[in-house]
Amino acid sequence: MKRLISGLFVFFTVLILAQEGIKFEEIPFKDMLAKAKKENKLVFVDAYASWCGPCKMMERNVFPQKSVGDFYNKNFVNARIDMEKGEGREIAAKYGVRSYPTYLFLNGDGELVSQNYGYMEESMFLAMAENIDSPSNKKGSLKERFAKGEKDPAFLVSIMKLNSNSDFDFAKKASERYFSNKSKSESLTKDEVGYLLFFLKSTEDPNYKIFLDRKSDILQFFPEQNYNDFKNQLVLAKVVQESIDEKKKKINDDYFLKTAEPLVGRETAQLKLNQTKLAYYEQNADFQEYEKTALEYYKNADDFDADELLKAAWIFSDHIKNVSSLKKAAEWAEKSVMRGETSENTYILAKIYLSLGNKDLAKNFAELSKDIASRTGKDSGLAQGILNQIK
Repeated sequence: MKRLISGLFVFFTVLILAQEGIKFEEIPFKDMLAKAKKENKLVFVDAYASWCGPCKMMERNVFPQKSVGDFYNKNFVNARIDMEKGEGREIAAKYGVRSYPTYLFLNGDGELVSQNYGYMEESMFLAMAENIDSPSNKKGSLKERFAKGEKDPAFLVSIMKLNSNSDFDFAKKASERYFSNKSKSESLTKDEVGYLLFFLKSTEDPNYKIFLDRKSDILQFFPEQNYNDFKNQLVLAKVVQESIDEKKKKINDDYFLKTAEPLVGRETAQLKLNQTKLAYYEQNADFQEYEKTALEYYKNADDFDADELLKAAWIFSDHIKNVSSLKKAAEWAEKSVMRGETSENTYILAKIYLSLGNKDLAKNFAELSKDIASRTGKDSGLAQGILNQIK
């Protein structure tokens, strides 16, 4: 009887949480847009993939929260769509979804209002939504005014702030108009230097001349070494672009190094090449190439931040089967655990140990992950899943 009561308690607890959290519509995408337009709301799309660890964490830890459900259900038409199945593939291609989770906010016409990424705690996830739902975040009127040539600095700054993630090209054009109209007699403020650097991506950008001419202003806020490093990155940006073979989805290492070394030296060129390859192969789900690059790049793991190593370990735990590679990933995850135990890093370590066949260590870290999750109010389902596999 006690087991029955306990089981019923768990069932109803899960049911209540599901009712309190975000209610995701299970209707065709075009119908979601139509509903949003009719109700004068935005569409929120959780763009996920079935293999994505952070996506599962969001599903278990954040989406079920009452505060999240209250706000999202009131203000948005909500959808969870697997980007690798059905109409999800078309949506991913249309909105450039390349990493998971991605959060899309669209108006009723299917226009992108905002696009954000990654695992977020409850408070950050709510703050993001509150900012996006603000009446000031309506892009149509901004674009019309911009097209008519408006040059008001405050107006251009608002475009940069509102559209830096959702419509980068539009925000970048606003930054270029802003600085082209900035008086040369006025020094740049710290915020202005931030805008300049954020939207400057190439030596061919109109603002690159501003970057060179305003070096003395920039050095008021950044060390000269940082300025020179940033300049090197701009020089390398074009080399990166030219090194990518989009048809083969590969990066031409030889071309990159041959072109970049004379500009920035071999050490910097090799560093940039590895960073580019990691990002590119993750985005394109080429985990065989990601594995090779990560093993080379993180060879001296002590030189890297624990969070960066944990991300690589997480990707290895999801996609890599090679035993020696998984052992290296375990070392990376251990560095994060040694810095401070969390439900996430202990879960990843447990998952890797299970893949390596070390059930004792897998069980130990899964139990630790479950305990931490319970104590911190997070879902322990993933850790429990590992424990279920061990039994």
